[in-house]
Amino acid sequence: MSVPESAVGDEMKQAKEIEDAEKYSFMATVTKAPKKQIQFADDMQEFSKFPTKTGRRSLSRSISQSSTDSYSSAASYTDSSDDEVSPREKQQTNSKGSSNFCVKNIKQAEFGRREIEIAEQDMSALISLRKRAQGEKPLAGAKIVGCTHITAQTAVLIETLCALGAQCRWSACNIYSTQNEVAAALAEAGVAVFAWKGESEDDFWWCIDRCVNMDGWQANMILDDGGDLTHWVYKKYPNVFKKIRGIVEESVTGVHRLYQLSKAGKLCVPAMNVNDSVTKQKFDNLYCCRESILDGLKRTTDVMFGGKQVVVCGYGEVGKGCCAALKALGAIVNITEIDPICALQACMDGFRVVKLNEVIRQVDVVITCTGNKNVVTREHLDRMKNSCIVCNMGHSNTEIDVTSLRTPELTWERVRSQVDHVIWPDGKRVVLLAEGRLLNLSCSTVPTFVLSITATTQALALIELYNAPEGRYKQDVYLLPKKMDEYVASLHLPSFDAHLTELTDDQAKYLGLNKNGPFKPNYYRY
Repeated sequence: MSVPESAVGDEMKQAKEIEDAEKYSFMATVTKAPKKQIQFADDMQEFSKFPTKTGRRSLSRSISQSSTDSYSSAASYTDSSDDEVSPREKQQTNSKGSSNFCVKNIKQAEFGRREIEIAEQDMSALISLRKRAQGEKPLAGAKIVGCTHITAQTAVLIETLCALGAQCRWSACNIYSTQNEVAAALAEAGVAVFAWKGESEDDFWWCIDRCVNMDGWQANMILDDGGDLTHWVYKKYPNVFKKIRGIVEESVTGVHRLYQLSKAGKLCVPAMNVNDSVTKQKFDNLYCCRESILDGLKRTTDVMFGGKQVVVCGYGEVGKGCCAALKALGAIVNITEIDPICALQACMDGFRVVKLNEVIRQVDVVITCTGNKNVVTREHLDRMKNSCIVCNMGHSNTEIDVTSLRTPELTWERVRSQVDHVIWPDGKRVVLLAEGRLLNLSCSTVPTFVLSITATTQALALIELYNAPEGRYKQDVYLLPKKMDEYVASLHLPSFDAHLTELTDDQAKYLGLNKNGPFKPNYYRY
């Protein structure tokens, strides 16, 4: 049945009139209803008035809680009802009935086990080493006392050492970096671990002592990160120290202490300097910090880096990694250095080398990574601008003079986990992260793959020292053999589907090299 064209036209015209009427009616409603807009403005005023001092603080805490509730060193699955009870006062046992540990909450073991399993996926080289050497048990009879960060990645290392035949007792080298659920998983697996996130200074040394001082068990190997464990054994248990077969140290601070002992003629055991191995310096120190510096700063402050004035104290491998990351995000980066070679490298990389006093009033962020002490003093802190962020990427908490800030005229306000506002009498605030301790492992996480490189290096160093024939290593500090460094690197290449070129016999003869390495002399600077 056909419809007349006039009827169609009338219907379209009628629809247009209805649409126009609705549009004008809506506009009239809007223009006649300013109260709704005024009400919106009132709401905005009410919202802006809402956060009182207490309200702002509670809001910050709630944001912090939501942003750090993850399986990371920045937070742990900790029952808040247990927070006021020290783990030292709890009686806990694992499923096997053992109580030879002290952790925050053994019930978190299942969460920690999942974290360890996730870490294993990106630590294939260490797992490969575990499988290759498990049958031989090269660490059978080794009694290793360790003091490192206790994270999912170090848990993979600890369990690898156990699989290779060692007995292990472990404490944390940093009071803020322990993942409570991972410590619980290790305790559940039978490792004597004494650590929890948020230890006091007294707790820290108590945990180390519990690892060393046990009836019927005496350590014969030390794996240290920072030198605190080595120092404790040397000072408190000299008879134990003399019977140690080897020390493996991975931080610049700890290595410095070892060289001091050696120079004074007081180092009575061989020690391996892992910190200055190529696989530690060029990967953990450089690439790890290049990524984790941003992670730590973003999680704690939500700062935007574009256009920010930043000063990085120290242009070693850690400093180079930090500066590269900050520069890539548009920050204006200044460097302080004592070494003319590192200073020249900074200049050639496009950074301005300054004295801290010259820029301290202008900078928005101050980052220390020197391994020294009192790099940022109270005088510097007094001259900083309002809201300046201060943090440390070095191992030790000595780089920023935090002690000088604990005075009656200054007010400390905890605004987030690991974030304190230190308030001067005139209202100026300095944002201090992790109380001057290592930022990345205290406030965020670090890339698992890079830690696999360091952990594999540590495991091989322990195997080397423990199995070395008498006389190979004297009472001194040694660098990791070049061949071992290359082996660690080769274990990680399959992750990238990388294929090495092989020298021909003629090429190897021309260069004076063994076809299988080592390919560089010990003095070579990568």
